[in-house]
Amino acid sequence: MPGGRLTQQERQQIALGLADTLPYAEIARRLDRPTSTVTREVMRNGGPNAYRADLAHRATERRAHRRPVSSRGAEPAPLPHGRDAEAVAEYEETFTTVLMGSGLPKMTARVLTCLFTTDAGSLTASELAQRLGVSPASISKAITFLEGQSLVRRERDERRRDRYVVDGELFYQATIASARANDKLVETTRQGVAILGADTPAAHRLENIARFLDFISESIIRAAEQARAVLHAKPE
Repeated sequence: MPGGRLTQQERQQIALGLADTLPYAEIARRLDRPTSTVTREVMRNGGPNAYRADLAHRATERRAHRRPVSSRGAEPAPLPHGRDAEAVAEYEETFTTVLMGSGLPKMTARVLTCLFTTDAGSLTASELAQRLGVSPASISKAITFLEGQSLVRRERDERRRDRYVVDGELFYQATIASARANDKLVETTRQGVAILGADTPAAHRLENIARFLDFISESIIRAAEQARAVLHAKPE
């Protein structure tokens, strides 16, 4: 399996595969590349609907030229637990790409990835800005979005600094909130049943939608309650 950067010809093949609505795994198989490589390439260059091979290639070259060159003899600080810095960086980029594919903006996905992959599970705004090499304003905007989605919570440390925390319990809360978001839609569709006439085709359609959403929401909430303990399980 080849490694290294994607070539311009490979990017053109990715563009052709996307035009043919091929799944990432199939495009990757044809290139003899990991699926994560293709996914990351597409998501960091506009997504499946806006990907352009020539633009992606030029953007990659620009990013390569902007990377700072380490001073002679300088070595990066070793990561804890003997982790491979290159492997960690690759994983963080892949994780960010997957989060972007689920609908998160790029900076928001980077912040969430950073929080997930730190052992403490919490960082201050200044620590996030330093790790990601961005402005505090960018961090603030991303954190505001994540707090609104119940994906992070804010705590004060002993120095009275805000720390942003991510843990399994937040995923439970976000899952419950997502299931409850259907409640208003269920209520509205059932209002339509009464207005349109219970025995009409339109009312039947709305009632079936309401029943479907009700079932899905109840199933998600029940499953979340049953699986909640998994989020707090200790490694064996």
